[in-house]
Amino acid sequence: MTDNQINFIGWILFVISALGFVMASIGSFWSMFGSIFFLIACLVFLIPFFRKK
Repeated sequence: MTDNQINFIGWILFVISALGFVMASIGSFWSMFGSIFFLIACLVFLIPFFRKK
């Protein structure tokens, strides 16, 4: 596996965990806010993997 593939898999796992945090925080505003912020941050870090080089 290349470093790029390992990084991509790592970020996908982070996104899955962020989705789990979002589901677990339903009903709590501040927990939901933090979870959604974490999910958005993970998605932002995935942008370079989908850009054309």
